[in-house]
Amino acid sequence: MEQRILGKTGRSVSTVGLGTWQLGADWGDVTEEDAVAVLEASVDAGVNFFDTADVYGDGRSEQIIGRFLRINPDLNITVATKMGRRVDQVPENYTLENFRAWTDRSRRNLQQDTLDLVQLHCPPTAVYSNSEVYDALDTLVSEGAIRNYGVSVEGTDEALEAIKRGNTATVQIILNAFRLKPLDEVLPAARQAGVGIIARVPLASGLLSGKYTAETEFPEDDHRNYNRDGSSFDVGETFSGVDFATGVRAAQEFSALVTDGVSTVQAALAWVIAQEGVTAVIPGARSAEQARANAEAGELQSVGAGLTAGVQDIYDRFFREAIHPRW
Repeated sequence: MEQRILGKTGRSVSTVGLGTWQLGADWGDVTEEDAVAVLEASVDAGVNFFDTADVYGDGRSEQIIGRFLRINPDLNITVATKMGRRVDQVPENYTLENFRAWTDRSRRNLQQDTLDLVQLHCPPTAVYSNSEVYDALDTLVSEGAIRNYGVSVEGTDEALEAIKRGNTATVQIILNAFRLKPLDEVLPAARQAGVGIIARVPLASGLLSGKYTAETEFPEDDHRNYNRDGSSFDVGETFSGVDFATGVRAAQEFSALVTDGVSTVQAALAWVIAQEGVTAVIPGARSAEQARANAEAGELQSVGAGLTAGVQDIYDRFFREAIHPRW
């Protein structure tokens, strides 16, 4: 699989990484045996970049990854985690004292002395422009707790603010065929600043798998069921903020763009990878089969590039008016 440099970390990572929200919680039950099978299949397929967070299963995702890496010490895997969502979401909680406590917990979970990359996990907007926050993150680097830091964002304005900061290594942002706003300013700004872009929610919470109908139901403990109105966290995290019924219709049109021999999922991932400035895309997987299929998208850039006109048309007709101003 193609490797790209992950922004200012200087680390070479696969264009298809693995998002591990599913291994923690909020997507229905995943056993630890299944979770390890996903990790193994991803690595076998050429993936060397895992993304997790301290809040996924309240640390379960980190712990599973930590145990996996402990018994596979020869693997060269870059692990990015995130911090900040286990407390009340007020700017006052983003302090050096809390950062030390949060990273210490993640270090224990991941069984790592120094964390490769720590990202602020969609904090309140005011945090992104607070110089003391970046000073605190720089302190963690100087103390050896973390090697690099970045941010995960909801909105493009937050991404642009973080990119201005000289030591921001990466920005993680929702980018998929149904969420195009990052193409306007964020990706060009990141390229100019040497900041890596990690594209999350690349399948719009599964809409871009092409498998859902308007009648599809999700388990009670799946955020695609309980967060459609944004009552638990930002609605942009669930189906990219797109109305589910509208998303299903748009996904049917996207599927029609896909060439024979390529799955809708692979085409959707390949489209993201083909966007200039994207370092890696981090789809999740609930099974080894899904993990292997996702990884194959890393070899299909030309397929993704060929979808651009169709993706733009679908976005303009179904989504631009409703979501472009929001994120």
